[in-house]
Amino acid sequence: MPLPPPSPTSTAVVTGASSGIGADFARELAARGHGVTLVARRSERLQELAAELGTAVRAEAIACDIADPDARAALFDRIAERGLTVDILVNNAGIGTIGLVTRVPPVDEVAQVRVNVEAIVDLTTRAVQQMVPRGRGAILNVGSTAGFYPFPGQTAYAATKAFVHTYSEGLRAELAGTSVTVAMVAPGPVRTEFLRAAGMDEKKFAAAFPKFLWMPSREVARIGVDAIEHDRGNVIAGRRNWVATRFAQMLPRAFLLKTLREQHPALRRDRSAR
Repeated sequence: MPLPPPSPTSTAVVTGASSGIGADFARELAARGHGVTLVARRSERLQELAAELGTAVRAEAIACDIADPDARAALFDRIAERGLTVDILVNNAGIGTIGLVTRVPPVDEVAQVRVNVEAIVDLTTRAVQQMVPRGRGAILNVGSTAGFYPFPGQTAYAATKAFVHTYSEGLRAELAGTSVTVAMVAPGPVRTEFLRAAGMDEKKFAAAFPKFLWMPSREVARIGVDAIEHDRGNVIAGRRNWVATRFAQMLPRAFLLKTLREQHPALRRDRSAR
């Protein structure tokens, strides 16, 4: 089933909507006529985006830390209190650690599991249990090309995105015939605030990956929304990233891991700091 048609009482919830790909998911959905509910921790940024989009569609801003189980549990009730039903859920919020695991605070490693895995399962389950009885709905999860193979330098992050890949694929099969669409979009390198938040120099990180793999966040958002619009399941954003990912998967695993370990800019930085 394609995306549910927009209505005055339906909304598309986008987590991590205060910047980057999340903000562009909201813009893409609004451009297609869908009202949006913007969810993130930074209220001021959400309000600015809501004002931008509110000239065309109904745009709500709800400050919420989705790493907090109690805040997540209350989110759908807060949306219902505004007279809205969740027809689309975009699980975009994500965080990551970069560098040697011997240098990463354990609390940061666990935090990314809470946001990248726990929150997705929680919010998706709540959404699906509302959508299936209504006979309409769409879930879009944001993965990463890093989730298609082990990724030294971002080991736990890649593992969380591997979970998103498998979870989305299995859930799509489970919900076949329910009129609820499930898809995942896996971006390659995108210039957002993610790298700075993870403590990585963007220029050094960019230099480690071919320029042709980098994509604008709005293009990733378009591909992701198209994936649920046309029920494409799990997709890699961009033909070049698809080719590069499939090629990496075909390489001997020992060679791939050695190359990634030697070339990852964060690992080179950490080794030089020893």
